[in-house]
Amino acid sequence: MCGSPDQDTLPALSVSANEAVIHGFVTRDGSPLPGAYVRLLGSTGDFTAEVQTSATGYFRFYAADGEWTLRTLYRGGSLDTAVSATKGAAVEAAVEVPA
Repeated sequence: MCGSPDQDTLPALSVSANEAVIHGFVTRDGSPLPGAYVRLLGSTGDFTAEVQTSATGYFRFYAADGEWTLRTLYRGGSLDTAVSATKGAAVEAAVEVPA
């Protein structure tokens, strides 16, 4: 079990000038994919954090500026998605995994 907050009970999204937020939804065939694991990997592939998607497929990370990879692990495979985070902004990533 990871030590990340329960994605079902997160407060409303709010971004301060000192943080970057990477968030979004994991879907399969257009439907939310609850229970998938999303890992946040640094620019060199180093593991930074992991969360499990909520009942609606939602995930959220607070990150530093820079280039990141979201590695989504789901039943049947994994999928990498590149994202770029900027302090003071929220980046929304839509992750659609194959059926």
